[in-house]
Amino acid sequence: MEENSNQEQPSDLFHDQVEFTPASQGQRFLNLLIDGLFMRFALSLATGYVFGYILLGIAPDFLADVAYEIEGGPKTWRFWVLSILLGYFNYLIYYAICEKAFKGYTLGKLITGTRAIRDDGQELTFKDAILRTLSRIVPFEAFSGFGDRPWHDNWTKTTVIKVR
Repeated sequence: MEENSNQEQPSDLFHDQVEFTPASQGQRFLNLLIDGLFMRFALSLATGYVFGYILLGIAPDFLADVAYEIEGGPKTWRFWVLSILLGYFNYLIYYAICEKAFKGYTLGKLITGTRAIRDDGQELTFKDAILRTLSRIVPFEAFSGFGDRPWHDNWTKTTVIKVR
């Protein structure tokens, strides 16, 4: 008997009927706060140490110049450029890797009992996780969280739901 390729599978029919409860603005704010604190302290300390160690091995004079700038030297822009680039690197690594590898969870989402999924209810792909992360970098994007749906959810067709 030949199967009709346009016919939906029973698992697809069931999945379309599953209702998800969106995370509250309070939960989403706590996610932002917890993830932000973790990124800025634990992750930045670890990547800063590793990055500094690598720079010490391949460009010790440059690292000495940057250290001099911190002390009030004339070219402080290099320190700030390195800091900003390292911050963006941490941001990309933390959100993209966590949301994909841990099936939509970050530390903040795990603590608040929420999870990121696609609008169709499927698990995030790596592309979804990267695009969510990149769209969070847009200036003033954080303020879109005060509305019905943050830009990074709307643009990437994803959402954050309650899981407990």
